[in-house]
Amino acid sequence: MNAASRRDFLKLPALAAVGGGWLAGASRALAVEEVLPKHVTPETIAAVVKGLDYLAAQQADDGSWITGGGQMYPVAMTGLAGTALLAHGDSPTRGKYSRSVQGAVEFLARCGTESGLITGPGQDGGIPMHGHGFALLFLACVYGMITKEGLRRQVQTVIRKAVTLTSQGQSGAGGWTYTPGSGDEGSVTVTQVQALRAAQNAGFLVPRSVIEEAVKYLDKCRTPEGGIQYSLSSATGPRLPISAAAVATLYNAGQFDGPIATDCLKYVWDQFRAVEGFSKGGGHDYYAHLYASQGFYMAGDEYWDEYFPKTRDQLLAMQQSDGSWNGDGIGQVYGTAIAAVILQLPFKFLPVFQR
Repeated sequence: MNAASRRDFLKLPALAAVGGGWLAGASRALAVEEVLPKHVTPETIAAVVKGLDYLAAQQADDGSWITGGGQMYPVAMTGLAGTALLAHGDSPTRGKYSRSVQGAVEFLARCGTESGLITGPGQDGGIPMHGHGFALLFLACVYGMITKEGLRRQVQTVIRKAVTLTSQGQSGAGGWTYTPGSGDEGSVTVTQVQALRAAQNAGFLVPRSVIEEAVKYLDKCRTPEGGIQYSLSSATGPRLPISAAAVATLYNAGQFDGPIATDCLKYVWDQFRAVEGFSKGGGHDYYAHLYASQGFYMAGDEYWDEYFPKTRDQLLAMQQSDGSWNGDGIGQVYGTAIAAVILQLPFKFLPVFQR
């Protein structure tokens, strides 16, 4: 480098500072454009950050989410909101939302009970297994990031007991329902299987037979159309939201090419393509998209390239001025957490959602 070039090079930091940061800003913009996953736009990033800012602002002092629709289901909402923050790449000690992640860990750790059920005093509206599944999923995903030794041991105990509770709460048919050991239906079954997969990823022992029986349960619930009905005893035809959840769950269970997963994916894909707009689930639209997005992402670019750009644009158009999404009549925390998870899937920060 000659003297003139060297002088020009050394001027660059000063130019950036004096010029209002334009040079640094341009460099950051260029860097962002270079690293964004396919179909993720700067507008997507802005919407996600606005949504996560909303979630962080709604968190209670005890680390839970009890506003924005979370009053009845604080354990489930905390698990979902915490997972959305993890999907941003944050941890209890790193990132813009680290304090919120840490608060969620501490709250859910306190919700661990002697029986293994992760629940609060209100039992999440009397149907604690949904919340238990979402909480176990979050704690298993964040476990390896916890640096405080005492908290790490506490979470380890909660996860181990929770895995045992889920395993022992499986019905004779192979599924789960809203309270442990009281029956089975599809939506709770999928939350348990995904939570168990996350626990297994984190190094916890999950009985193989439990997963195998759960896969058999979904197979028993398969309809001639290829979808999954509400429960084994409810022969009312396939339910699209539960079928979408089953696809993601079967992939989590390693059933990528089996006839159940293949038929179910085809059913869900055909149903999604047949209906324009975001509404797919008959009142359970966010739930349907939460799992369908995972299934389509794991199924490969043939599905993801068609699904995500449209859904991305629909979600961005539906975001409210405060950054939230109001999901399925349950509330803003639920809708915002799910929208943020969907929009952040391509960043691959959570192994349980990766291809």
